[in-house]
Amino acid sequence: MSAQAPAPNGAADARDPSGFLSEIIGAPVTVKLNSGVVYKGELQSVDGYMNIALEQAKEFVDGKLRRNYGDAFVRGNNGEQTMK
Repeated sequence: MSAQAPAPNGAADARDPSGFLSEIIGAPVTVKLNSGVVYKGELQSVDGYMNIALEQAKEFVDGKLRRNYGDAFVRGNNGEQTMK
């Protein structure tokens, strides 16, 4: 067997996004929607369509806290899928 070539741009290993997301279940994440609205909360689940369930979710509009939610569900086609 030959060694695998390193990933471009110096990335240590290229990952499947769904695999990465399943590893961070329970971690705090930030989800930005196409509209610019931001949700921050604890990642509870994500599926193949990038639908995201959050607990302890907070909604931010223009950087200001707008609402607190116990649970929130973000439909995958609404988000930019940038998680921090």
